Amino acid sequence: MEGRFERAFDALDKAVASRRIPGGVLGVVDFEGNRMTRAVGSAAIVPERRPMSVDTWFDLASLSKVIFTTSRILALASEGFIDLDAPLTSVIPDFRQYDPNCWERQVTFRQCLGHQTHFPGVEPIYTYGDDPERLRAFILQREWQKVETPVYSDINFILLGIVLERLSGRPLRELDPGRGFAFSGDPDETAATERCHWRGRVMCGEVHDENCYALQGSGHAGLFGTVDAVLGFAGRLMERDFAGDPAVKLMQEPLSERRTHGWERPYEGWHGGGLCSASTIGHTGFTGTSLCIDFERGYAWTLLTNRVHPSRHFDSGIMALRRAVSDFINGAE
Repeated sequence: MEGRFERAFDALDKAVASRRIPGGVLGVVDFEGNRMTRAVGSAAIVPERRPMSVDTWFDLASLSKVIFTTSRILALASEGFIDLDAPLTSVIPDFRQYDPNCWERQVTFRQCLGHQTHFPGVEPIYTYGDDPERLRAFILQREWQKVETPVYSDINFILLGIVLERLSGRPLRELDPGRGFAFSGDPDETAATERCHWRGRVMCGEVHDENCYALQGSGHAGLFGTVDAVLGFAGRLMERDFAGDPAVKLMQEPLSERRTHGWERPYEGWHGGGLCSASTIGHTGFTGTSLCIDFERGYAWTLLTNRVHPSRHFDSGIMALRRAVSDFINGAE
């Protein structure tokens, strides 16, 4: 694996040297817990340059969907607290309560996990107000535009986050984020993300996602962690898979051509490259993060970057980099 790791890191190094991304950390872990990690570039370039290190914290963005929300929803299902094929209204009875026959009230937990609903892909919820509880009410009572073909939608996981809040009786940010994770980061130890025009500053240690920020915690984003935290999570999933954990089996069970329960599965052009086994699952985060776990081969890899720093409006080449890194990890010469 050492030679594969070197080739994968060289791809990251070249992306940083070409100024496509400020910096990044690459990590690999195998089933026995052996790890390789390395950092390159800058954790921040504005307002001041700060070096990247393997101890740098990252805004994990949509990796929150799989590391935090999916894991907890599937655990609740395994424990009998929810039925994945029941509608969300079994936990959120007031969801679209003024129209009992609407399509939204039929949406199930499993459909949300697999992005098989008809919610729109993008919605600037943060533009509708600045009271997080009123925004939750807005999400639950809005007559949502119904898209014809299901798409990847943050709304699915925002709703699953509200499910977690209802079942726990606590805001998401008061829940345990998981071993090695947090819902914010020390600005001196965290990779900077975007210079946000709405908030008037470079985001660093605060969640980049506008909707998650406005909701003060959400199921689709908001988790922070280091490369070691992400690799530790992946390693524990491999151990649980070996032990036959049904929740981890569901993470591998296809729900569509591209998706499982919460995760992506290999398809043409996906971020995990073309050389992984069919038992691989993965996910990406908008800020420049990604994680893949190959259960058949017994190893996982994560690429953590700050590709949106200082702006998302730039061709960082992140998808090509993710695929190249994945292919090198999987044996490309």
